[in-house]
Amino acid sequence: MSGKFAVGVDYYPEQWPEERWATDAALMRDAGFNVVRLAEFAWVKLEPALGEFDFDWLDRAIETLSAHGLEVILGTPTATMPAWVMAGDSSIYRMSSDGRAATFGHRRGYCPHHAGYRRHAERIVRAMASQYANHPAVIGWQIDNEFGDRSYSAVAQTAFQAWLERKYGSLEAMNEAWGAVFWSQTYTAWSEIPVPLDTGGPHNPGLALDFARFSSDGYVSFQREQLEIVRAACPNHFVTHNLMGFGYDQIDYFDLASDLDFVTWDNYPRMWWNVYAGDDAARAALGHATMRGLKRQNFWVMEQQAGAGGWQMVVPHPRPGELRLWAYQAIAHGADGIVFFRFRTARHGTEQYWHGLLEHDGTVGRRYLEAKQFGLELQRIGAQIAGSVAKSSVVLLHDYDSRFALQIQPNNPELQYATQFAHWYSALHRRNVGADISSSTDDLSAYSLVIAPLLHVVTPEAAANLEHFVQGGGTLVLTARSGVKDGSNAVVNEALPGLLRDLAGVRVTEYDSLIGSSNGLRFDPNTVLDAADVTVNIWCDLLEPSGADVLARYTGGFYAGAAAITRNQVGRGSVIYVGAIGDAALPETLLEWLLAAQTAAKLETNQLEITERWQGETRLRFYLNHSADPQSVALGGQATSLLTGDAVSGILKLEGYGVEILTD
Repeated sequence: MSGKFAVGVDYYPEQWPEERWATDAALMRDAGFNVVRLAEFAWVKLEPALGEFDFDWLDRAIETLSAHGLEVILGTPTATMPAWVMAGDSSIYRMSSDGRAATFGHRRGYCPHHAGYRRHAERIVRAMASQYANHPAVIGWQIDNEFGDRSYSAVAQTAFQAWLERKYGSLEAMNEAWGAVFWSQTYTAWSEIPVPLDTGGPHNPGLALDFARFSSDGYVSFQREQLEIVRAACPNHFVTHNLMGFGYDQIDYFDLASDLDFVTWDNYPRMWWNVYAGDDAARAALGHATMRGLKRQNFWVMEQQAGAGGWQMVVPHPRPGELRLWAYQAIAHGADGIVFFRFRTARHGTEQYWHGLLEHDGTVGRRYLEAKQFGLELQRIGAQIAGSVAKSSVVLLHDYDSRFALQIQPNNPELQYATQFAHWYSALHRRNVGADISSSTDDLSAYSLVIAPLLHVVTPEAAANLEHFVQGGGTLVLTARSGVKDGSNAVVNEALPGLLRDLAGVRVTEYDSLIGSSNGLRFDPNTVLDAADVTVNIWCDLLEPSGADVLARYTGGFYAGAAAITRNQVGRGSVIYVGAIGDAALPETLLEWLLAAQTAAKLETNQLEITERWQGETRLRFYLNHSADPQSVALGGQATSLLTGDAVSGILKLEGYGVEILTD
């Protein structure tokens, strides 16, 4: 797909009569589609019995699609194991943290550490790769589907013990790192080490964090085994995996993405898990930015919402215009491919109410026509967009060790890593300030502002990287509960914020977890920060500055007057330490000041998202109206509409859920 924008659908020919395939392929072609994902759930159809393969039906499906000008991405089908695989060995089943084993009937019920299951996976992947290595219509592969949750099975326990032995080398080193002498938990044999089942109560934090890392590594290695088979047989095909955005917190996606040619992800802006959760636009934008940041390159959306989602329940349908809007939002944030899930709504199975572009009866309706409008537009303009890049001066640091550690010990019932991270991102998004997402050890020299929410676990490498950034002239924002833990998930043996203390220029003398109470922040009128009081209700660090200026103090309780927010000059840069945590109000207030101080503030409009991609020296400006009501915005000069070719100047008017792309 080099130089061409990918637009298509996820299709399941095995679920429909063969005489319908050509009709569907013609509808895809007429909609301007050029790619189709196939077979990621078709294992039993491809291998109906052990070692007996049937590719004839898939060959015919690919030929039908190819005859209509469509290229194919194949999914390795290991997320949905056949009943005959699972019936042969019950130890394959993944076990949840409550000690209950999965049972057959859903997907991803396997334990990723199970050697027997991996042998089954190797067999079907090797057979598929051999079958389609030289097929001219096949361009790429998706490994498995939405790698999933941790397994606490006996197989996982044995694999965990071996992983720990490789990591630490000796029981003495592991016991020392975990402080296992606490509660007499010192281990004298690797076989004694448990997995952190809920039935055992809260586990040693060092063990629990290592188990989260081990679980993530298990999926990374399972993916790598499949990927190496595919690459060896199909060196000219790309290999990817469909991740689940910022919201998924069981796998270190930086590690998972490292082996892929590029990242894809599954974007469902309106589903039951977020339909009542607030700003759909900011949430989706955060997902896109997170995926773009994993490899610092453009990505695809392998599953783009095509209708109302639902298994047992059905969420509200996308309103007319939203499917096209959501697809363009993904492009605005760096997508070079959009694949709608799914083509036709299923008549059978768990996803009967997960609506596709076509209705249950296969008829064309508004959703297909809207996707067709989008597909035909990209057929005309896609080459001008593909490969263009987003550029940002602001970056947020996403740290999976910190996220895992705060899963284990949240510190406060309301302290959620994802929520606090989203508060900072949403405050930027609302101001139309583009932001990247990176890890704490990435090169940060391209940015002027780095925000590190809840950087709870800090390694010497991360601390040195942040100091280098600040010394070079950057502004770093740290929050409370940063620098609390070392790499073993032990509380540091020094005043907080630990390895970041000298950089921040403060010492945390005490802290207060606010449960059922709140405190106020009053900003110092003698500083450049002139803002109204803000209330916080989750956490308060009491700060003792050691060279830092005080920007805000607490107004209530026994620590009224104590420093709450500080700024420390370091080299050519500065560090803002935000010692209080509450809702979105505090990030909103601080970013209003920080962005104005950096002259980076952008136009803030009501549900009108404005973002940019650059094709060399050519700027592409995306205007996305996330409201049902018309929106208008003043343009700074004359531009050209990429969608229509018309000259545009003065006031740009967008209809409800409307989209415009302008070039200077």
